[in-house]
Amino acid sequence: MVQHKIVPNKMKIKNYTLQHLLLLAGMLFCFACSEAEPVKEVRIDNPKTEKNPFKFYKDIEVKPGLNFEIVSWGKGVDSIGGYQILMSDSVKSVYKSEAAERKGVMTDAWNMDLDNDGAPEIYIQLLSKKNVLDLNVFEYSGGNFNKISFPSLSSNQKKGYIGDDKFFIKNGDLFRSFPVKDEADSTKKIIKTYQYKLSGNSFSTSEVKP
Repeated sequence: MVQHKIVPNKMKIKNYTLQHLLLLAGMLFCFACSEAEPVKEVRIDNPKTEKNPFKFYKDIEVKPGLNFEIVSWGKGVDSIGGYQILMSDSVKSVYKSEAAERKGVMTDAWNMDLDNDGAPEIYIQLLSKKNVLDLNVFEYSGGNFNKISFPSLSSNQKKGYIGDDKFFIKNGDLFRSFPVKDEADSTKKIIKTYQYKLSGNSFSTSEVKP
């Protein structure tokens, strides 16, 4: 019987070795390229900060758990826009809001109970002209906002009136003062002061004599 020697397939070995060499060369090439190219720094820019949309904001705490937040907004002319009163009663889990248009720049806001009926009133001060102030008043009662008309100055009160009003609170009462021209001497100015009272959702005024 003739014995045959098993001879390895030289062609397969050559192909197998060539494949490994090519793979190794490719890896070395990639490594060399990655070493040659500098690492690029990725920079993330912060987004542009938008302007505060609320031209006026104030948080008024009437009592613990009961807050009124007043916000004003509007694009374009500052004296024209809108505002909103946000009521939060966290104790009773009640949340209400009231929106209104405004003619003037909001400069201040506060709360009072001028008629002593237990329902808070929100007073919003507006600069309606260059130096003329006005008030928007809302009473929050029975779960609703009720707007109370604030009286304009009468023709008699406006005699010699030149603006520069000031609203102020003293001993729980509301006052308004402003300079007027002296009728006897136009070069002089005198200060007039008026007190406001509220009854039945209606304001009345009386002059405070010096």
